[in-house]
Amino acid sequence: MAKKVVATLKTDTGKGFAKVIRMQKSEKSGAYTFEEDIVAAEKVKEYFAQKK
Repeated sequence: MAKKVVATLKTDTGKGFAKVIRMQKSEKSGAYTFEEDIVAAEKVKEYFAQKK
C-alpha cells in the first residue's frame, strides 16, 4: 500500500500533499508507535505542532 500512496503523491494532482509520520511513545509499555497521515503541504508544520 505504501508504494501506491507514494506513486500517487508524485503525480500532478498529488504535489500539494505530503505524507507525514509521527512517532509516539506508549505510556503503558514504553514502546514506540508510528502514525502515518497525508496532509496538505501547507499544513505540515501545524500537524506536528498539535499534540495528541
